[in-house]
Amino acid sequence: MPLHVPPAPAPALRSVLAALSSPTAVRDARTPALQAAPGPLNAELPLPLHALDLVAPAGEAAAAGRSPRTRLTGWRFLIRSGDRAVAAADAMLTPDGWAFSRFFEGPYLTATERALRQTESLTTPYQPRLLWVAELYLLALWLHEDTRDDAAEGALGPADILVPLAPAPPGIAAHRPHRVADLLPVIGLRLGAAPPLLSAPA
Repeated sequence: MPLHVPPAPAPALRSVLAALSSPTAVRDARTPALQAAPGPLNAELPLPLHALDLVAPAGEAAAAGRSPRTRLTGWRFLIRSGDRAVAAADAMLTPDGWAFSRFFEGPYLTATERALRQTESLTTPYQPRLLWVAELYLLALWLHEDTRDDAAEGALGPADILVPLAPAPPGIAAHRPHRVADLLPVIGLRLGAAPPLLSAPA
């Protein structure tokens, strides 16, 4: 698989591993699959979670030749029991540094795994990230073409690929790879009827 998975900040990984080793944190997570997993549990495949900052609508920014800005909001880890992902864990940046945020399961967990499997047929190397468009409640696997970029930074490149995860908003096909240059105008058109800002996806 031509993915160059970036290393997560060590404190972010430590915070997730500490939560995994805490029976109280796992019990309070309310994720049945995580609670029932026989163990051992491992935190794998860290993905930086970026939010799309829409200072201007995405379509307008693309038309003006500008890349919409993204900002790092956290790191997401797949929690595996054996060869199966049973949950995901998020770490977020606080004023005191990286801290464990939550465990969760749900449709985006299986959708993330499916999208990652889709990359096995690619020949171009990419740096995998996640992109969250809060206004549309859209989460996508972001395949960033410049694998040397700092995973915490970097703008959307026109040759980058976005794979919307299911469930995707109406009018945007889930699990269909899109060039950023092709999908951003669609996002821009959809923003006129966007709902209010929502919390990060589970």
